[in-house]
Amino acid sequence: MAVPFRKTSKAAKNKRRSHLALTTTAIVSCTNCGAMIKPHRVCKECGYYKNKEAKKIED
Repeated sequence: MAVPFRKTSKAAKNKRRSHLALTTTAIVSCTNCGAMIKPHRVCKECGYYKNKEAKKIED
């Protein structure tokens, strides 16, 4: 089995893992009620999507 000849430095390790960083999720405000939602999804608060009622919300 192959074994590394030298220890991998912290810089080399961090360069290799540079693409593994976490990304934040996009959040937009609902055009109808102003609640914060993920884009391209029906609002859980009011049931609207693209200024049209897509889902009936029971209070």
